[in-house]
Amino acid sequence: MDKDQAIRIVVASGKGGTGKTTVATSLALSLAAQENVWFLDCDVEAPNGHLFLNPKIEAERKAVVLIPRIDMEKCILCGRCVEVCQYHALAEIGKSILVFPQLCHGCGSCTWNCSSKAIKEIRNPIGVLEAGLAKKGINFAHGVLTISEPMATPIIRQLKKWHKPEDGSVMILDAPPGASCSVVETLHGANFALLVTEPTPFGLHDLKQVIGILGDMKIPAGVIINRDGIGDNQVDEFLSQTEFPILMRIPYSTQIAGAIAAGNTLLDVSPEYIMEFQTLFQKIKNIIAENEPC
Repeated sequence: MDKDQAIRIVVASGKGGTGKTTVATSLALSLAAQENVWFLDCDVEAPNGHLFLNPKIEAERKAVVLIPRIDMEKCILCGRCVEVCQYHALAEIGKSILVFPQLCHGCGSCTWNCSSKAIKEIRNPIGVLEAGLAKKGINFAHGVLTISEPMATPIIRQLKKWHKPEDGSVMILDAPPGASCSVVETLHGANFALLVTEPTPFGLHDLKQVIGILGDMKIPAGVIINRDGIGDNQVDEFLSQTEFPILMRIPYSTQIAGAIAAGNTLLDVSPEYIMEFQTLFQKIKNIIAENEPC
């Protein structure tokens, strides 16, 4: 990878509650003294990176989806817009076309296919994007999806487009949990995926789902086992048969759990992890370099 390009690391987990944000914020804070760090919280349905990084929000903009508005005086009721909508956001009822905004993905297919030019796209707010400077000079941004809005993907896409890292910087993207479209959107353009799991049957099940996505997207990845010591050895046994290395283990600790629940970071309670995460970053850079095309 060109040294002048930004490194984009997505921190992901198939299962919620594995410590994904703990890892993402710890990595950002550990690198802040030596790298130009950008942090994007893409878990727009429940963002919590700000609770640990304490950013001062200095910029804000609305996240919107363009949805169709039908001019029934021009509409000839050909039904083409209903036919091309993959998301069933349009329906022909009697002599009118109904629009269901919460199903609309803003793809524009209906507008492009309307022969009578009866469709106009209007801005439908779905959330807000916020940005500012966080602890240790970290460039911070997150999206907040409006409650009742069903689609996280458009706001993640707009967040990434709005908050682009400078050349030579390190961008850490805290992905939503799971293996949904919003996770795929967060992973687009990533140089590396850092997968956080726990040694439990649920952790293994959901880790396999995320690994399946990475295989299709051809993104190099490594694994952090959080709460190491609980559960069983099934995660280790599974990973030993894959190409995904275990890059770090964070042992189960009631002291760490209590500190994080109180709003502190992993580094607050265990400063020795600063060096651990700096070493982790070097491992990530080495894996990225090994996977670059010749």
